[in-house]
Amino acid sequence: LNDSEIERHHFKDQDTYSDKSDKENDHDHEESDNDGLGKSEESDSDTSERQDDSYVDPEPIDIKETTYLEQSHEELGEAGEAAQTEEVSEENKSLIWTLLKQVRPGMDLSKVVLPTFILEPRSFLDKLSDYYYHADFLSEAALEENAYNRMNKVVKWYLSGFYKKPKGLKKPYNPILGETFRCVWIHPRTNSKTFYIAEQVSHHPPISAFYVSNRKDGFCLSGSILAKSKFYGNSLSAILDGEGRLTFLNRGEDYVMTMPYAHCKGILYGTMTLELGGTVNITCEKTGYSATIEFKLKPFLGNNDSVNQISGKIKFGKEVLALLEGHWDSEVTISDKKTGVSETFWNPTSDMKQRRLPRYTVKFEEQDDFESEKLWQQVTRAINNKDQTEATHEKYILEEAQRKSAKERKLKGEEWTCKLFDQDSVTGEWHYKYADTRPWDPLNDMIQFEKDGIIQTKVRHRTPMVTVPKIKRKPASQKKGECGFSSPEPDNQDSSGSEAQLLKHNTRIRKKGADLGELQSAIESIKETQEDIKREIMALRNRVTSNSSPLDYHSLQFKHYVFILLMVLLQLIINFFFK
Repeated sequence: LNDSEIERHHFKDQDTYSDKSDKENDHDHEESDNDGLGKSEESDSDTSERQDDSYVDPEPIDIKETTYLEQSHEELGEAGEAAQTEEVSEENKSLIWTLLKQVRPGMDLSKVVLPTFILEPRSFLDKLSDYYYHADFLSEAALEENAYNRMNKVVKWYLSGFYKKPKGLKKPYNPILGETFRCVWIHPRTNSKTFYIAEQVSHHPPISAFYVSNRKDGFCLSGSILAKSKFYGNSLSAILDGEGRLTFLNRGEDYVMTMPYAHCKGILYGTMTLELGGTVNITCEKTGYSATIEFKLKPFLGNNDSVNQISGKIKFGKEVLALLEGHWDSEVTISDKKTGVSETFWNPTSDMKQRRLPRYTVKFEEQDDFESEKLWQQVTRAINNKDQTEATHEKYILEEAQRKSAKERKLKGEEWTCKLFDQDSVTGEWHYKYADTRPWDPLNDMIQFEKDGIIQTKVRHRTPMVTVPKIKRKPASQKKGECGFSSPEPDNQDSSGSEAQLLKHNTRIRKKGADLGELQSAIESIKETQEDIKREIMALRNRVTSNSSPLDYHSLQFKHYVFILLMVLLQLIINFFFK
């Protein structure tokens, strides 16, 4: 088997190359690697930064990866206010009144048990993945050379995550502590995969952490969301406090973004309606470009056109370059500030929805007990069967088990340990334990895959991509290269363990030490120069002061004498006339 057959086996299709030329180029590259194999053995050292050719292409081995199945059903909802309203039955109205007796205006609803008839049959961790059905926009943005156009593509991708909505007023499940969710999208154009990993890392307060990776297409995204809700009497708001950080791996650019809040009105009187509100920001500090988007609530006397409205600006520094207007669930137009030309920026037409990337979820039999679909299966089945009593009972069982576990940990003095994420003790941010933000290397990286929540990369060579001086080895001691897996797990990294590796490591350390020494010497030299300049300035200041002081002193004395003389003459004149 050659490398192309290995990739074809793991992508489950007939051809892993985007076109015939890519396949031919890869074959040519392998031949050139084999030709250079003997040359690298003859030399005693190699200080060039290139791929290590001392290992031949590895033998194919099986990858133990998660089995994903294509999503069978998906609810998109319709554009406009009709899909965001809920007609409450008399039975459910009594449940709402019972619930309202437990709350007061301004109260946080995170600890309040909500009735199951308002629940959407999926977890909040699943809900957060709605933003990546058009992740191919990010693949295009990573290749875009113009920084302004890159920002436009990022904003377009951001807006593409809102039109998918359930019919009516629905809220996803509050995730259980330790609950996880995994899925993947297949990119047919680039033959790559976008992986999504999420975990509920805290229950009080409820915090959901997520990580998205597509190294081959050059982007990853991470973040955490603190879900809060406030009750205002006839309305309530679900606030998503937190931010996401999109990174383009080949450019080292971070795009930091926030999220709007969900607003539900008409709880006591009127029609229950769900809207999005608030101002979100997308900022890239490196390029200086930013975007501001305002999600507008419907005015009291507004018409149907004023539902789901947004307006925004794309800026470079403080200069406004373009204006955005439209609706977050339908068409959005962009107007160039200089030329005044307007055009369609984003519109989720039926054709656009057909081009959505297919999503694959973990095979049910391979899911862990704390994965969302398996964890909530009984509640979901009851809701789909419209059995609210059974749904409430199953939901209570899960919540009671969570409370019991929390009490046991408290009695034992144990702290909860997250499976896939760690919290930074300084910033408080949550980070994926196995994040790999290296740019994709087509010469060494073969395929990205996931197993047990760990996103890894299959590589051709186990050795590092950058080589330093190495010792000459005898042909008899040569071992055939093996295929390895690049996983950023702290205690499970791939290593050859050879003396050459140790020598490379020590040489690299000595080189870094020498560089640090030179840097320290330069800093000391700059400090000495600054001290000399300070001394020269002080000496010059003293010389100027000493030269000017006598002059000022005499000048002041002369003025005083003239003034006294004038006063004496004036007094004599007055005495002469008024004798």
